[in-house]
Amino acid sequence: MASIDEQFVHETAAKYGVPAPVAQELTARSRPCLYLVPYGELPESRQEGARPAARTGGLPALPDGVDRPEGKEPLVLSVDCGALPQGALDIELPADGHLLFFTEIEYPPESSAVLHVPAGTPTTERAATYESGGDPQEMKVYEPQTLYPLPGLTLAEDWRDAPATRAFLDDGGNDDALDSFEEAVLDAASDGTRPGVCVQIGGFSNSWDMAPDEGDLVLLAQMAGQAIDYNVFTMNLIVGTRQDIAARRYTDLEYEQQC
Repeated sequence: MASIDEQFVHETAAKYGVPAPVAQELTARSRPCLYLVPYGELPESRQEGARPAARTGGLPALPDGVDRPEGKEPLVLSVDCGALPQGALDIELPADGHLLFFTEIEYPPESSAVLHVPAGTPTTERAATYESGGDPQEMKVYEPQTLYPLPGLTLAEDWRDAPATRAFLDDGGNDDALDSFEEAVLDAASDGTRPGVCVQIGGFSNSWDMAPDEGDLVLLAQMAGQAIDYNVFTMNLIVGTRQDIAARRYTDLEYEQQC
């Protein structure tokens, strides 16, 4: 698992006049993530030799005998697990093969699915058309866009309610200094550039409403609608237990859409 640079965190806290116990609380309430972004949104330091690791939209390539999910949801994301930086997450994904994400991003999904296609499996790209009740139907196909992995850091939504941080603010601590400290740490984790609208794998959710990654549930993927279709303004979140994600029990995942 990628780890936060605690020395940098403490040095940055001192720079902005934030007490060491607050820096420790930020560290304890952080989780690594991977942002999936277009090449042009990678920091210059990561562009040379960058390896693509995902694609939005397009048509799914599936093994023989494996059909699209029953609900005929569109393919919104394909992730090449072998191209993700090793050890970058604190959840366990397959070491190779592709994860295919099928869900609705324009309307609340009635059914959704994540499929894993192991590396080396012969596959065939499936057409967008299918037959229903004897009539031809066409599935939604989003424009493909190649994405690249960018390591990042996320914080629990309630990290500022931790005892030392709450005490710092209640005792007249500088809220702007705390903002600057947090921003500097999060930006540094992504080589100085944190993406805005994007796909995120792992980490804490940046939800628009009640966070679904609570209790035993952790975030597998978070997909801003605009990262897949510029005209779609939704936030789509997929969560599950660490055990289910590690064991690839993807049928037990939970899907939520926020607008």
